[in-house]
Amino acid sequence: MKLGDGIFAREVVPWLAVVFWIAVVLFVLVELVSSDFGAAVQGFIQGAFGGRRLAYLMTTLSRAALITGMALSVMLSFRAGLFNIGGEGQLVAGGLVAALVAVLVPGPPLLILALSILAAMAAGAAWALLAGALQLYVGVPLLVGSLLLNYPIRYIASYLVAHPYRDVASGMVQSHLVPQATWLPYFPGTRLDIGILFIVVAAIFAVAYSHTTVHGYQSRMNGLSPDFARTVGLPVNRLALQTLAMSGAIAGLVGAIAVFGIHHRYIDGMLVQPLYAWTGIIAVLLVGMIPWLVPISGFFFAAIQTGAAGMERTAGVPKEIALVVQAVIILLVASRVSGALLSSSDRKAGGGGDA
Repeated sequence: MKLGDGIFAREVVPWLAVVFWIAVVLFVLVELVSSDFGAAVQGFIQGAFGGRRLAYLMTTLSRAALITGMALSVMLSFRAGLFNIGGEGQLVAGGLVAALVAVLVPGPPLLILALSILAAMAAGAAWALLAGALQLYVGVPLLVGSLLLNYPIRYIASYLVAHPYRDVASGMVQSHLVPQATWLPYFPGTRLDIGILFIVVAAIFAVAYSHTTVHGYQSRMNGLSPDFARTVGLPVNRLALQTLAMSGAIAGLVGAIAVFGIHHRYIDGMLVQPLYAWTGIIAVLLVGMIPWLVPISGFFFAAIQTGAAGMERTAGVPKEIALVVQAVIILLVASRVSGALLSSSDRKAGGGGDA
């Protein structure tokens, strides 16, 4: 009984506290804008899960697929002790390359789609490997290098779709449409494309890789203690580059799904403004990098965003409240992480004193 009480206090109570504080913040914000809280909650639920023929739920699932994909990308590197926060750049690289390959390369639609997706994954992997190479061979910390690499690829993409590959007739800063035959089809009777199945496969791969493969075990060991991993003879540098390549490839895949399933072209800012990459990081940290919980966390954040739009339509509550709620979650997650780090250092200090 005592063991059960300890697990409840350690694992369940903190998450109940998170839910409680989110509800408190939401209530305060709704009151500040002089809206009815009950109407706001109803609008949130309708906006996230309702709609005619569950249209809003399909929107939530579509957004959840992209967030979850980026969360899986981050999880692989974080569990290996690699603080790769360049997912945004790898996402943009994948989306841009996928659109350009589909527009410029002739051939059968199915072949072009497959080639574009593979090219997108290769582009994302290459951009992640560049950050890894900067750390291993130049001495630029991965945290810094991966973050800074987000910017050049964004500007390169902006230039390419604003000048040489712009669809001038559209009047927008965007590429030409990819061939219609390469568009990812919708599930019958819905506006949800089958790109979500790619994310399901990626999630299964991430769980299997993390828990059943030698490489996943070695990566996890490197994440827990790089010094120990080196001592036992693990190829730490190779493990880091391989893990970063997998992480970047998943981000590139997400970019390709956004191109072929949602926008059908590359639009300047389409992968940056929705904050898919940064929301993915929060989603991973919220569930403590547990692989099978990542899709649930991704769906949770997608529901917050689409539900906020529903609140704005129904109760006049600004949808920016979703960003405020995410900020609160970041603070709560940061407090848990810092608390865990302090507890760990206290235990190490205590152990050293005993020795």
